[in-house]
Amino acid sequence: MFKKLLLLGLVSGVLAGVAALIYQRIYTNSLGADFATIAKPVNIVITTTLAGLLASIGFGLLTKWLPKPGEIIFNFVFVILTFASILGPFAVKLPLEIETPELFPGLTVPMHFFPALAWFTLKPLFVKELAVSPKR
Repeated sequence: MFKKLLLLGLVSGVLAGVAALIYQRIYTNSLGADFATIAKPVNIVITTTLAGLLASIGFGLLTKWLPKPGEIIFNFVFVILTFASILGPFAVKLPLEIETPELFPGLTVPMHFFPALAWFTLKPLFVKELAVSPKR
């Protein structure tokens, strides 16, 4: 089960990274605001992959320690952390030479939802049912 969860984290993280890079390209081409020096493509993929892997590890641990409510608790925590993470782009101090810094949150805030979307979308493909041990 743990190997499947790690694979889920890896695949969902890479998928979220690819989606974020596509979104970055579309955003840059449509608005002309290029933040590639700040939101580097390599860092985006690494961050989304780590987010997917951490989510899978957290899910595995919570469902192991708390078999019945673990999945629900994980879902709440993952969603709350995802929403809390969007505060980061608003706190970033951009270099003064960056044109249209007000467009930076528009690029980065949606990317914060990609790991959770990818993980929740792919989870049914990797985790069919949780192994809840019967009470004795």
